Amino acid sequence: MMESRWAYLIHLLAWAGPFIALQLGVLVFYFRERSWTVLRAALVPAGVVGIYLSVADHLAIREGIWGFGEGKHLGIYIGAVPLEELLFFLLTSVMVALGLTLFAALLARREARVP
Repeated sequence: MMESRWAYLIHLLAWAGPFIALQLGVLVFYFRERSWTVLRAALVPAGVVGIYLSVADHLAIREGIWGFGEGKHLGIYIGAVPLEELLFFLLTSVMVALGLTLFAALLARREARVP
């Protein structure tokens, strides 16, 4: 299966999925009833950055700066960018946005305890 067109997607989900699940669990633990509000607030900048990176990737692929091996992805493209690459940018941006949100919450909680 790792030498198939599913290889990129399987690796991506195996890499990002558990970490995002952990982050979401911590998010719910710290923010409880505000979890959806905080998640939406984190997803907006993650989406903007993910789209920006995908556009930059599209331009680089079109210019021949790099490309992707055939047969290692599903063959579904958004512009010149393979779907898995777009998901990579979005999932990575989500991990960073959630990580920063959780870090800020941890610092705020810690400062609230310090006299």
